[in-house]
Parts: sequence; C-alpha cells; structure tokens
Amino acid sequence: MPPAAVQTAEWGVQSTWQWRGWPCHWRVSGPEGSPALLLLHGFGAASGHWRHCAPRLADQGWRVYSLDLLGFGQSAQPARPMDNRLWALQVCAFLDQVVQEPAVVIGNSLGGLTALTAAVLAPKRVRAVVAAPLPDPALIQPLPKRRAPWRRRWQRRLLALVLHVLPLELVVPLIVRTGLLKAGLQGAYWQSIQSDPELLQLIARPARRPTAARALRGMSLGMANRPRGATAPALLEQLRVPMLLIWGRQDRFVPLAIGESVAASHPELELRVLDRCGHCPHDEAPDRFLAVLLPWLDRNLGGPDRQGTTSGDETHPFGGG
Repeated sequence: MPPAAVQTAEWGVQSTWQWRGWPCHWRVSGPEGSPALLLLHGFGAASGHWRHCAPRLADQGWRVYSLDLLGFGQSAQPARPMDNRLWALQVCAFLDQVVQEPAVVIGNSLGGLTALTAAVLAPKRVRAVVAAPLPDPALIQPLPKRRAPWRRRWQRRLLALVLHVLPLELVVPLIVRTGLLKAGLQGAYWQSIQSDPELLQLIARPARRPTAARALRGMSLGMANRPRGATAPALLEQLRVPMLLIWGRQDRFVPLAIGESVAASHPELELRVLDRCGHCPHDEAPDRFLAVLLPWLDRNLGGPDRQGTTSGDETHPFGGG
C-alpha cells in the first residue's frame, strides 16, 4: 500500500467493483480491521478530490474508503436518469459488498446529499453522516406535498424534450477545452487555484470521456424529476443517526444562509463554519476541516478506537409527489 502521508489525487489502493453490471471505481487506505469511513465526492469531482484528507484520516487509524459515484470519475457513465436515490443505493451496496461493515459516510456537496439519503435508506449501514455542505434546491423552495399527476407528467416530458434538443455532446467538450471549466471551478474556491494543475485535471479527465454528455443529461433529468420524499427537507425529517454540517463561509454555490436555516430547523444537527473557505472545505482548508471533523467523530462515535453500529429498521423513504 502507498504511504498514507502521500497527499495526491492518486492516494490509496484503487480497484473496480461491479454493481448492476456497471464498473465502479473505488479506493482504500488505512489499517485493515479499523472502523470504516466512506468519502463521497461532489458534482463533477471524483474520489481523488479527497487527496488532502483521506491519507491523514488513515494516519489517524481509520480504514478510509472512497467511491466514484455513477456518472463521475472512473465509474461508468450510463445513459439513464440518475439522482441521489440511485447513488444512495450504490453506496449501500458498496457498504454491504466491499466495506462489509457500517461506516461513517462523509460527503462534499452532492456527496453530502447522497450520504444523507443512504443514512435514511439504510440506517443500520451508516453510523453517522457529515455533509460539507448540503446542497438541494428544495432547501430554498420545497416541493409541494402533492402535485397533480398530469402536471408531473407534462413537466417530465418537457424537460426530456429540452435535454434531448440541447447539444450537450458539443457543449461539454467546449467547456472542457476552453477556460470555462477553470473559471467555473474557481467559483467553488475562495483561494486561487492557479497553482493547482492537479485539481483541474481531476475534474477535466472524466468530462473528456465520450459518455460524459449522456451521463450529464441523465443526471439533469433524474435530479429534476425526484419525488418530494427524495429531497433534503424530507430526508432530514427521517434521519436517525448523528449528522454534522460543515460550511465554507464564502461558499458561492450553496450560501451559508441555507446551512443556518437547516441548523435552525433541526437543532439536533451541528453546524460548523470555516472562514476564508468556499464550496470545497475538505480540499481548500483540510487542516481546519479535520480539526472540526475529528473531535466530532470522537464525541459521537468514540473515534477509530471504539467501534459501534446504529440501530433501526431499514425502510424505503421515498414517496411520490
């Protein structure tokens, strides 16, 4: 195994796992037999984005896993609708088949929403959730509890038509081959990323794959058509394991006001704010990220020296709407 102290996008021992016929890329670092942590990346990123945290968590005695969600990184990019329900099912299967024990699940952005979804879907498999941050348009404008079937049907057809007509096969390569990708990525960071070519390559490489455009179309369709039960407000109401929110004060993508609103509505959650930090606190401020994360894990789970599992029946939380 490569030394845990090596903090690059190539950290850990990498492998491929088959799920429902799709190859899924994953990696692991840290001592065998230690309590498990599963790290989930955000939109457009991959497991390598945990380059500054994963090796150090392994040094702290955790068995650290990370998984490329379907459509991202080196995992398959299928031409089908994808949303946080599908990614959560992928995570639960990974915990069952690869990790083979309950784990703390930590996610950046979309990974945080997926971690929350997995914890609600299978509370026996997820010991605790950390979202850094937690994104969902429904946190700003919740979906109505009931929508007329004809309205849902026409909304889905209209969106499918728009996405079919939109030339993503031309748009995605254009973004990757111009300065647009770097400009968009800079928006996720408070500090300059000018001297970090590894970060740009980490994001650009999956987007250059010929199947990237069809996967983006599937994600857009899937996320837009989710039922109310799959949105963050509904999931938070069903959560039964400890949860920590970590937010960058200068997050331009998911403003801190959203995190403050979530924490005010759910006082059982803990919100920690990192100054001089944007949308990717685990990568932009790893020292301060870990300084918040590790004591919280120790208070809630006892750290890597004390194993534990959560209890609760596994149910299917996603209703219509």
